[in-house]
Amino acid sequence: MSVDRSDVLAALARFQLPDGGDLVSRDFIRAVTIDGGAVRFVIEASNPDVARKLTDIRGAAEQAVLRLDGIESVTAVVTAHEEKASPPNLKIGGHPKPQDGPTKVPGVDRILAIASGKGGVGKSTVSSNLAVALAKQGRRVGLLDADIYGPSQPRMMGVNKRPASPDGKVIIPLQAHGVTIMSIGLMVDPDKAVVWRGPMLMGALQQMLNQVQWGELDVLIIDLPPGTGDVQLTLCQKTELTGAIVVSTPQDVALLDARKALDMFATLHTPVLGMIENMSQYICPECGHEAHIFGHGGVELEAKKLGIPFLGSLPLDLSVRLAGDSGTPVAMGDGPVADSYADLATGLIASNIA
Repeated sequence: MSVDRSDVLAALARFQLPDGGDLVSRDFIRAVTIDGGAVRFVIEASNPDVARKLTDIRGAAEQAVLRLDGIESVTAVVTAHEEKASPPNLKIGGHPKPQDGPTKVPGVDRILAIASGKGGVGKSTVSSNLAVALAKQGRRVGLLDADIYGPSQPRMMGVNKRPASPDGKVIIPLQAHGVTIMSIGLMVDPDKAVVWRGPMLMGALQQMLNQVQWGELDVLIIDLPPGTGDVQLTLCQKTELTGAIVVSTPQDVALLDARKALDMFATLHTPVLGMIENMSQYICPECGHEAHIFGHGGVELEAKKLGIPFLGSLPLDLSVRLAGDSGTPVAMGDGPVADSYADLATGLIASNIA
């Protein structure tokens, strides 16, 4: 018999609080999600002071649910009511903390950096839709928007709330479409430009990797900014990456810059797990004619030339833009475009990349 929300609440109701009542009767439980044998829920207190006390019993609450038949993992986060809690006392950016070498992100099995040599090739669109496609296939997925100057994932994933921080240190990420998401765009005024030098970028990236409570993830997808700058350098030198995936359109101009991204990863000794050809073909919705607006097959040829796996091609379609602007990635739905992302996700899982 599969476990449902009522079973989880019943298990939590049996867990008595030291000051009386239980988590359910005192209306502390929010956002219960069940994905196969994995359960996630939020313990939301009435104010930050209560939240700090509840943090001490989070582990016991997780164990209460873990005892249910068929449950393999339980993740709970503690926060406070948004309307009563003070804003997180977090200074985002600044000089990074010193560390000896590349470190792992706690609880994260694989980290995939999605990169491009230049802007405009659809790297962020690929990142968000790939994250959703992997989540639909049962993977526990996180999405980190590391494009500090031009964060787009909040819009594409349909989130706009400021992440909570009960203690001013730990950051509670948001959830959207089965994906755990964090972006600098959620922490700063969306109408203000981020005007930071390199150390500020490095400090912000370090915070979003190590202060965010990512939970247990099969894969964390990092949407890098375009090019070969400070964020890429910091990530490759300070974080244990599974590898990078380079996105490009088939045209020669895009491939010129893609080669620079590939050379950067080679210089930094970061494995390149494959290349993706985006905007590979366009199907006219009126007549069904297939057109290759940006060329076709150039990325696959480049991958073969360099001995890098070719992971697949993705179409150019109006639905992708409309879905991204609406905050519901096209991979959430059905149809040929969603199928393309599903096939890409299937291939990554089969190859043990994601």
